[in-house]
Amino acid sequence: MKPAPFAYARAKSVDHAIDLLGSSGGEARLLAGGQSLMASLNMRLSHPSLLIDINGIGALSGIAAAKDRVAIGAMTRHAQAEASPEIAKHVPLIARAMPHIAHPAIRNRGTIGGSVAFADPAAELPACMMALDAEFTIKGPKGERNVKAGDFFKGLFETAIGPQDILTGISVPAATASRRTGFGELTRRHGDYAIVGLAASGEAKGKGYDKLRLVYFGVGATPVRATKAEAALSEGDIDGAAKAVAGDIDPPDDIQASGATRRHLAGVLLKRVAAQLAEARS
Repeated sequence: MKPAPFAYARAKSVDHAIDLLGSSGGEARLLAGGQSLMASLNMRLSHPSLLIDINGIGALSGIAAAKDRVAIGAMTRHAQAEASPEIAKHVPLIARAMPHIAHPAIRNRGTIGGSVAFADPAAELPACMMALDAEFTIKGPKGERNVKAGDFFKGLFETAIGPQDILTGISVPAATASRRTGFGELTRRHGDYAIVGLAASGEAKGKGYDKLRLVYFGVGATPVRATKAEAALSEGDIDGAAKAVAGDIDPPDDIQASGATRRHLAGVLLKRVAAQLAEARS
């Protein structure tokens, strides 16, 4: 199939893009990497009247580590993050996740901001951002605001980004000496969306963890924090955490797997990710 007809505009700046969004009456879409958008256009699942290309806005791209935070521009490509020494050193969870995202050709064009803004519940980066307690910077007609990851993902493909807003950047805490991270996913084939996945981040404390965040993806309409499993694993109880996951998630049945299968795999995955966290101690 081919997309429905649409107009095209190339934004010269963030403010210009916001003005273009405002002039469209809510019928415009932003073109960043386009890896999800082009497919939805071709299948006519999306039919905007105007496509606003933001690839020329250089200020939206880049990675910068400063003090205890790392700033990631919304237009930063997956491949840039994957190859970045700053990401490898200061945000190891994202470094762990990057090779799991689709395939190199997609990572070359896909953007960090595009992935989190699309908010696919089976995608890796939204869960990573939740696990890291990231903060998103959004700019719109009324100015700029910052939104925590826990408040950013609202529902299936729904975020705190308004119809005239642009996600401009993401800020995540830089890793500390005690920070431990883990990541895993189960897919039918490498590069497929996850049947179930898990991103984990916490501070080592005794035999357990402090400020532990276990965030599943592929099990609900948004990334899902497993708070009961967090409580058990924080005390070093891996088996208890794996059992507790069943009370944290309520995955749906679909063509890939039943909810019961996903619930079982979530426990299996928790043990694997817990082993990653433990390896980092030694």
